[in-house]
Amino acid sequence: MAWWDIFRIAIRSLRKNKMRAGLTVLGVVIGIAAVTTMVSIGQSASALVQGQFQALGTNVIVILPEFQRRGGVRQSATVTLTAADSREVALQCDDVLAASPIVGAAGQIIYGNSNWSPNEMFGVGADYLLVRNWPIEAGGFFTEDDIKANAKVCVVGRTVVTKLFQTADPIGQTVRVRNIPFRIIGVLEKKGVDMVGTDKDNVVLMPYTTVRKRLQGSSFDNVNAIMASAVAADRMDDATEQIEQLLYERHGIAPGQPPDFRVQNTTEIAQTLGVVTGTMTLMLSAIAGISLLVGGVGIMNIMLVSVTERTKEIGIRMAVGAKGGDILRQFLVEAVVLSSIGGLIGVLLGTAASMGATALINRFTAGEDWPMIISVQAAVVAMLFAAAVGVFFGFYPARRASRLDPIEALRYE
Repeated sequence: MAWWDIFRIAIRSLRKNKMRAGLTVLGVVIGIAAVTTMVSIGQSASALVQGQFQALGTNVIVILPEFQRRGGVRQSATVTLTAADSREVALQCDDVLAASPIVGAAGQIIYGNSNWSPNEMFGVGADYLLVRNWPIEAGGFFTEDDIKANAKVCVVGRTVVTKLFQTADPIGQTVRVRNIPFRIIGVLEKKGVDMVGTDKDNVVLMPYTTVRKRLQGSSFDNVNAIMASAVAADRMDDATEQIEQLLYERHGIAPGQPPDFRVQNTTEIAQTLGVVTGTMTLMLSAIAGISLLVGGVGIMNIMLVSVTERTKEIGIRMAVGAKGGDILRQFLVEAVVLSSIGGLIGVLLGTAASMGATALINRFTAGEDWPMIISVQAAVVAMLFAAAVGVFFGFYPARRASRLDPIEALRYE
């Protein structure tokens, strides 16, 4: 018997029992839909995390002071990093493109009768925007001469401009921070909000020397952190190693002694978070896949019932010349058709569920929009798995049908 004839007979048989066929594939539909949805949401989360770290800057490496421990208790970090460390990192580390010291500050920014509290107020170096890969939208950035002169200049984010100046041009305007006048020389390009809802444009940047001397009243060279960028993504590890070796020498840390700094590679952090989200996706998909097995068992049970109900039909076909292999193929094709239809419906429902879940997440969260990712690979694998479920769970009923005695089958009532 030709495969096309077997396929037509299988379709005709399934159409005779639409309700039973629909209930049979329900487990497969739910399983495939759940797997497709979980994989899509997991990949969207991973893409969002990767995008957030890319927005942080180009191949960024962060150097922070290390926390000290006394009696097993974690103490506050002792600030041992200096602006000179930042300069030497940029000069002596071949795989470092640029570096900038960072000094934290806080306060309101006042313009006329209006005031605003930025989320972030930093003192930074002249190469900070190069490290962060953050373009200037209008005006310019402060120079090394401004840093040496402790110049009272600043660069602001788009949110600060909106809150204080509305539609007016902020370039050249004077604002006050702790009653100290600062002239705005540039506006940063808009970055939006991150995945936890923090506005990245609500920021004010000033020369780190100005923050140290004029806002903090300090003459020390200490900085809160150093941010550097590697020359390329594949040189991150080399750049990290060079920074560590340089700071070990500059800080006089003997072999075996704990360092007074720590170097964090944001690419490694992003990859680690990607592994975490991937593992969670895999676990959720595995849990969702259990329903596929339940659906497969349902297919096997219904096929066994179908074999029993159609015993006389099988006997008649064998009596007119059908072989056991023909009967085996017929019932296998029926099982595969059932599971494949369930797989197709499941993929469509999973895609719709993924779109709906992403829309809900973006609707009720304040962070950056989740990307909508439909995993074609997951859909294809789900369809193949659905067909495999049909073959696996349909084989036993089909084999049982093919081994029926024609005479006994004809006598069956």
